[in-house]
Amino acid sequence: MLRSRILSTGMYVPTKRVTNEDLSKIMDTSDEWIRQRTGIEQRFWVDGGEATSDLALKASELAIQRAGVEKSQIEMIILATLSPDHEFPGTACFLQKKLGIPGIPSLDVRQQCTGFIYSLSIADQFIRNGAYKNILVVGAEVHSKGLEMSDHGRDVTVLFGDGAGAVVLGAVDVKDPEKESHILSTHLHADGTFAEELWTPAPGTGNSEFRVGAKELEEGLHWPKMNGKTVFMHAVKRMPEALEEGLKANQLCVSDIDLFVFHQANLRINDMIAKQFEIPEHKVFNTIQKYANTTAATIPIGLDEAVRAGKLKKGMLVASAAFGSGFTWGSAIYRF
Repeated sequence: MLRSRILSTGMYVPTKRVTNEDLSKIMDTSDEWIRQRTGIEQRFWVDGGEATSDLALKASELAIQRAGVEKSQIEMIILATLSPDHEFPGTACFLQKKLGIPGIPSLDVRQQCTGFIYSLSIADQFIRNGAYKNILVVGAEVHSKGLEMSDHGRDVTVLFGDGAGAVVLGAVDVKDPEKESHILSTHLHADGTFAEELWTPAPGTGNSEFRVGAKELEEGLHWPKMNGKTVFMHAVKRMPEALEEGLKANQLCVSDIDLFVFHQANLRINDMIAKQFEIPEHKVFNTIQKYANTTAATIPIGLDEAVRAGKLKKGMLVASAAFGSGFTWGSAIYRF
């Protein structure tokens, strides 16, 4: 049967390291406060010049090189981001230009923290139906240019880092599903009822006369807004639901999974999920301590980090789940 498999991973973060202590100098916060509530110790931010597509480029080039394919063999680009280079065109087009592979379809996915799971699912379907053989899937974010660096924006600002992660998906004729590397299934959900619990109101046509004008800027509508308690409450409910859905769809138990690579929004959320499913600590791979929440990039960054740390090897069964703005959530089960 024709399936897709992850051929390789790649990641990139900027060189500017920002600690919790650094943030305490510009807003009312502390290292202890941030660690206790989120598990975050540091993050990396661009130093002015880099755009989302620049980070995506470096992660993509690594993934393509490690996949053992030529750039010319990439037949589609799917890029997930909530921090595009520009309002339009899509950032995938800017990435395509920088990669030097014109002519192939290039698609942006705007599903925020669940963006990589959505993108992986889309790529998997294109490969399963025989449309393409090699697809580049990227999650990339530059949050730092859109964060409110003040006490007012503190609760959001401390959470986010910049970075990019990429995988190359390739077609494979699977003869033995229990041994051969491939994506078993993906599961996607959304509930727009809660769209305004975590969002950035401007710019947008949902505003008054202009997408962004003096009124919107004066009211600070161009800064991200979050109802933290509501987001947390839904995350600890929806991520386990998506994970269980994936396990049941494939007739698997928690003990069958070799490694869990969850979205990195808050270490407390991942710890609660691990406790709920009685997942051993060594089976959960977290990166939030080092990189904070890089939204669409957290899972591919986690995969690349796990490979380089020797925690993720070919043939291992992996489960991922994510929850984010929209609200959106989902899961993926795959043999690496």
